[in-house]
Amino acid sequence: MALRLTTLILCVLAMPITAAAGPDNPRDYILWYRNFDSPAIRALVELALNKTPEYGEFKLIRSEELSQGRVLRELNDSQSRLVDIANVATSDERENFLTAVPIPVDGGLLGFRVCVVLPESLPLFEGVHNLQDLQQSDIRIGQGSHWPDTPVLEANGIRVITHSRYEILFGMLRNERFECFARGVSEVLYDLEIQQDPGLVIEPNLLIAYPMPSYFFVGPHDQETAHRLQLGLERAIHDGSFGQFLSQFYGHAVEALNLDKRFVIALENPFLSEESRHVGRRTLSNLRRRLDILTR
Repeated sequence: MALRLTTLILCVLAMPITAAAGPDNPRDYILWYRNFDSPAIRALVELALNKTPEYGEFKLIRSEELSQGRVLRELNDSQSRLVDIANVATSDERENFLTAVPIPVDGGLLGFRVCVVLPESLPLFEGVHNLQDLQQSDIRIGQGSHWPDTPVLEANGIRVITHSRYEILFGMLRNERFECFARGVSEVLYDLEIQQDPGLVIEPNLLIAYPMPSYFFVGPHDQETAHRLQLGLERAIHDGSFGQFLSQFYGHAVEALNLDKRFVIALENPFLSEESRHVGRRTLSNLRRRLDILTR
């Protein structure tokens, strides 16, 4: 159900100019709390909405603290207003029952994963240089039960331990329920800043990489919000402000994590739509160029 640019343009041109939201009557957009609390994702939503003033004034509102699975169900419920916009990793299933805005919000970095570990677990990672090494190790990876990463890791023969709540997974790591909490390059430094726990460190040598574009999703009937977000992102790409956003929020992470010096363990993702598979593979094939751009 991903929007294509041609469809977007036709819908925008055909859209009647009626009583738009104004300063005294802004349109409320309820953003999933995990995204609202992320400075990068919140800034990108605001960038896209600010690039589309013809849709009127807006106000971003933090949603209730809902699990990712619950958020997707609420988006799919036309009677619910618990959430309007969520940024999550895509899958063919998600694109079939929700409306995706098919522009990777972090330039494709979500599919590049590093391990948050306990310091005493670091010796387990020594000598792990490829997928076979990882499969044959005692390393278990923690992930959300509703995250599309989980079946990707399992399909590649990796042992995965899950929970429905992101916050609980950090406690499970501390309690040694698994050895690696795999986090996206675009989110891991922010995660650790929030946790403020010197007992959690980033494993320095591995980069687990698979096609996993991260999109904005809205409900299947909320085409206006989808059109506005995609139009705003397209304008930001064309005027260069999207590139500035990537460098501002993710350039430091790419450099600090020394991605160009890590062993890359490339995985297949069989759960993408054809369009998203093309986006994801292009991202992986352009890894070196992308890292160079973000660290300029």
